[in-house]
Amino acid sequence: MGANHAPRDNRAGKRGGVTSVLPRDRIEPLQGFGGAETVAGYVFRPSNVSGIREAFVAARAYGVPVALRGAGKSYGDAAYLREAVTLDLTRLNRVLDWNPDTGVLTVEPGVTIRQAWQTTVGDGWLPPVVSGTMYSTIGGALAMNIHGKNHYKHGTLGENTLSFDLLLPGGDHLTCTPSNENRDLFYAAIGGFGVLGVFTTIRLQMMSVQSGLMRVRQFAARNLTELFAVTDREIAGGSDYTVGWLDPFASGTNVGRGLVQTASFLPEGHDPAPAQTLRADRQDLGDTALGVPKSVLWQLLKPWVNDAGMRVLSALRYRLGAATSGKAGTDTWAGANFLLDYVPHWQNAYGSGGLMQYQTQIPATAAPEAVAEQLRLCHAHRLFPYLSVFKRHRADPFLMSYSVDGYSLALDFKVTSANRDRLWNLAGELDAVTIAAGGRFYFAKDATLHPSRIQAFLGEARVQTFREIKRRVDPQNLLQTDLYRRIFG
Repeated sequence: MGANHAPRDNRAGKRGGVTSVLPRDRIEPLQGFGGAETVAGYVFRPSNVSGIREAFVAARAYGVPVALRGAGKSYGDAAYLREAVTLDLTRLNRVLDWNPDTGVLTVEPGVTIRQAWQTTVGDGWLPPVVSGTMYSTIGGALAMNIHGKNHYKHGTLGENTLSFDLLLPGGDHLTCTPSNENRDLFYAAIGGFGVLGVFTTIRLQMMSVQSGLMRVRQFAARNLTELFAVTDREIAGGSDYTVGWLDPFASGTNVGRGLVQTASFLPEGHDPAPAQTLRADRQDLGDTALGVPKSVLWQLLKPWVNDAGMRVLSALRYRLGAATSGKAGTDTWAGANFLLDYVPHWQNAYGSGGLMQYQTQIPATAAPEAVAEQLRLCHAHRLFPYLSVFKRHRADPFLMSYSVDGYSLALDFKVTSANRDRLWNLAGELDAVTIAAGGRFYFAKDATLHPSRIQAFLGEARVQTFREIKRRVDPQNLLQTDLYRRIFG
């Protein structure tokens, strides 16, 4: 069902003497962060565990599946299900406990990353793993097992999770840890994209810090070979956070040229006023840039979001970065990490068709050749990503892991009615490169992966184990999303 076709009206229907709980006034349009597709669904917003249970009971009674949704920051179709119930969990947003002595934070799933660090930063603790935006919910972030710009050092969010309580569709409420009787569910639900149960309580180990400031540097890389070399050099040198940006239009001997940005906490004793830099208000990004309200910046950017405009901006960004290559500066922890929040609603600049992000992780030995081939294919198809991000990663123990000991390349493409089919075809060719290199795919960013490729990157044993756990904890297959249907059938 497309966004322009409303589901049937169930208000008058009865089953077992109970009036339907799916009234038309619950119908809302739903999108992923990329906005490349819009669907309609029945949206419910429970504020406690009882509300979740009631929604499950009603959904089973009426034969309607349920999708879980946090802040909706996954780029593709991971947080909705067309013509079904969507449970928006953002009202379960209470911080349940904070222990500044141990650094253990206990939250409900709708608490955002911003709420988390604002709670703990004043006591000298920060989340060890964050996404590029602070507005993701902890529950959604754990369901996708997010990583940050320090993946090579602190791993994924799941690796910093002590335990969680999981409400199963059948009503059982389980506590899962890495070592108790539910450990298989611990490693399956983290990264299990929200189809095994609902996180109701999450306990995280925060990271102790001595300062809210970071020493930041930017290094120019003239081509892809230098990009790998500079990234490895800075990580070996002890950088706490490292991320690369590529100029997607560079060609010839300059293919893969870009900038490597690093950030490291100031050593103890180097921050003259840590009590001040660790204040929550000092970490906020502010509402203006050069005197312009940030809320309108995406509108100023929109005329440039096309091949000609982005070619100019990319070249300018590289030249400015090269001119200051290696020079040190200072930024806040939030400023160095939440780059996607500098321009609120920046994705709107891509226009009504939205954007599609394509991200893969490639093992270290195969990455130089595979990344070069991915860039070559983009040029061959004349489909240029307007944002290209490069990171270093490590493997993790989770069942549906996207992680490898290697590198990732994330590519943001503008979607239009004229190029949509070509983009999806390009994604198929990029998939083939990834699989041939032994790489993996990140479900939080995926919108195109075909089910035939699931076993090719996860392996038959992992997929079969996930299916068995799914049947055990959700025998009626109540929890689904469009992502789950697309890749598992």
